[in-house]
Amino acid sequence: MERKETLLQDVVIKFAGDSGDGMQLTGQQFTNNTALLGIDLATFPDFPAEIRAPIGTLPGVSGFQLRFSSDRVFTPGDLCDVLVAMNAAALKVNLKSIKPGGKIIANIDGFDAKNLRLANYPDGVHPLEDGSLDGYELTKVDVTKLTREALKEFTELGTKERDRAKNMFVLGLLYWMYNRSLDNTIDFLKEKFGKKDVILQSNIKVLQAGYHYGDTTESFTTRYKVEKAKMSPGVYRSIMGNQALSMGLIAASDKSGLPIFLGTYPITPASDILHELSKHKAFGVRTFQAEDEIAGITSAIGASYGGSLGITTTSGPGMALKTEAMGLAVMLEIPLVIINIQRGGPSTGLPTKTEQSDLLQAYYGRNGECPMPVIASSTPSDCFDVAYEAVRIAVQHMTPVILLSDGYIANGAEPWKFPSAADLQPITVAFKKGLAEGEEKFMPYKRDEKLVRPWAVPGTPGLEHRIGGLEKQDVTGNVNYEPENHQHMVKTRQAKVDKIADYIPLQTLDSGPEKGKVLVLGWGSTYGAIKSAVQELQAEGVAVSHAHIRYLRPFPKNLGDMIRNFEHVLVPEINNGQLIKIIRDQFLVDAKAYNKIMGIPITKGELVTAVKDLIK
Repeated sequence: MERKETLLQDVVIKFAGDSGDGMQLTGQQFTNNTALLGIDLATFPDFPAEIRAPIGTLPGVSGFQLRFSSDRVFTPGDLCDVLVAMNAAALKVNLKSIKPGGKIIANIDGFDAKNLRLANYPDGVHPLEDGSLDGYELTKVDVTKLTREALKEFTELGTKERDRAKNMFVLGLLYWMYNRSLDNTIDFLKEKFGKKDVILQSNIKVLQAGYHYGDTTESFTTRYKVEKAKMSPGVYRSIMGNQALSMGLIAASDKSGLPIFLGTYPITPASDILHELSKHKAFGVRTFQAEDEIAGITSAIGASYGGSLGITTTSGPGMALKTEAMGLAVMLEIPLVIINIQRGGPSTGLPTKTEQSDLLQAYYGRNGECPMPVIASSTPSDCFDVAYEAVRIAVQHMTPVILLSDGYIANGAEPWKFPSAADLQPITVAFKKGLAEGEEKFMPYKRDEKLVRPWAVPGTPGLEHRIGGLEKQDVTGNVNYEPENHQHMVKTRQAKVDKIADYIPLQTLDSGPEKGKVLVLGWGSTYGAIKSAVQELQAEGVAVSHAHIRYLRPFPKNLGDMIRNFEHVLVPEINNGQLIKIIRDQFLVDAKAYNKIMGIPITKGELVTAVKDLIK
């Protein structure tokens, strides 16, 4: 049979099925394969909130969206070119996300009467048979049957064990469609199942069966190819946000000479940082899984007090529990990095869905006047730089620092160009070694030009001093309740944080003119959608600029002047309007909000429309 080959520039694929169908693994393997070819990519994993959601139901659908392109990409795509639907629920949940005329590859076995009922299709309605999908290119494949057929010689495997391999069939089929080699996935399987030969061989067999099915069936007549992207020279790897955060912390530990101590409690979507850092004991990393959130942060405070790099990780609910201990770290004025991987709230909320909902919590969510620097990552690879910068600020300004990421960044992936160690900014750490000549007594709150007090490691002769959460007298560090002293210390702690603005870069525009009609001002994970939307609008001749804020507290010193250069300011956020409140408060500008609070990212198309509506 004659096969056509078509060159494509940009493709968006979504793998969707039950949480036990292995869609995340399938997507990750396709992502790694794509990255090895030097093709630019962005991903969006979408998990059910329940660990074991009811099989076949709408809440149990697990998805993995991947966009890959020969051009630079900044989002995982608004709509899918290809949807792989392993059951009826996966189709129903994702049908609105497919482009008109897009491809649907449906596993026939997942559309039986039981699955249709669980997906809440009315009696007698069958989407694969009733013509409702005529606007799409539908291909029906009995993945389950073909998987079982491929494994008929593996008599030691039961039906359930055979069915677990059907994601490998799908992966093999997609590898054939997009002209890919199976080698990297076979290597992955050997590493994962090397000691379980039956499982290893069965997965390889099904992967190959999917590939050969594409090569022999009449259902697929076209293969596709996406060329390598034009990217700056260097060594790249695919990296997820939480992995990049972990590596940034390790790099900062190496550059500063401070051993890492991570005191934490597992919580979605931050737990992967604990998992990743625990693999790197060779770099002097110590990880402690505490009994609760409070023990996690207080152990990290103890580590910092003892001269280590104290780190704690969490999400919104854990931040609420850590607030009293954060106040203690502010009162002690010691380094600490508090990483918040945000998720939908309030309370338990949407544990596996993304949201930028904790900015006001980071700014104000503690008792008393308790200022802390706040910085935010914008992409998975940016997490490395932001983690490194959080450590630098913490140790050089003797303050706890809040680093904000979110589930979209944490679980998303993109190519990351390896930095050179020589290119990383030095992180100078200065411990007080003892009493200076002529110094009769240690003054723990005597400050330098940055308003920073000395870091005195316990046990250093002559540097004995009192610690604790009670208000301290300036300079001496003695407990002091005098009204004038308290006001002075509150103002001093705030001034120390404000002074960090002298030691961070000025705000720059990501693109667009320095003055104009519209400035789209973003922070965090809205970066890709804003950049893509602004580029499209600029290509249409619209006078629009984009600025993205990494340093949220204190702001860069020139941010106010930049904002006032524009007639309109639009602030897109995945919350109900948090940065915009702070911008309006500090700069007295009539900024406009674009808010989305659905547990999913803002899309490029939504922002293009929002900017055009604002101009009108």
